[in-house]
Amino acid sequence: MRYLHTMVRVKDLDASLRFYCEGLGLQEMYRMENEKGRFTLVFLAAPGDADKAKERKAPLVELTFNWDPEDYQGGRNFGHLAYQVDDIYAACQRLADLGVTINRPPRDGHMAFVRSPDGISVELLQDGHLEPAEPWVSMPNTGAW
Repeated sequence: MRYLHTMVRVKDLDASLRFYCEGLGLQEMYRMENEKGRFTLVFLAAPGDADKAKERKAPLVELTFNWDPEDYQGGRNFGHLAYQVDDIYAACQRLADLGVTINRPPRDGHMAFVRSPDGISVELLQDGHLEPAEPWVSMPNTGAW
């Protein structure tokens, strides 16, 4: 058995791609549009997984955009996606600069939580160890994470 992908439904494909690609740094590997089914699938990989994703089509995040509007509920009951990052402070700053709320700041230099535009919880974990640093140390949690 091997991990293939995680699928999340998105309401606004452009906003989601901005979050996952510009904010988190994932790379679009490929996409499929199905006119009959009225949906678009976009498959993303973390930079460190891109070669493997090209070769094996895994590990990936699949963004499913249904062309007909739907209201998705329960992002918190999905759980979360988790990504290891080289510099958690830089990753959080990049997301904050895009207007993303840092729900659980990286006060310990190790872990943070943010949410996608569709309410999917995303955990960021530092590769290695960074010393606690401001402004993150003083930031309180915001909302559900």
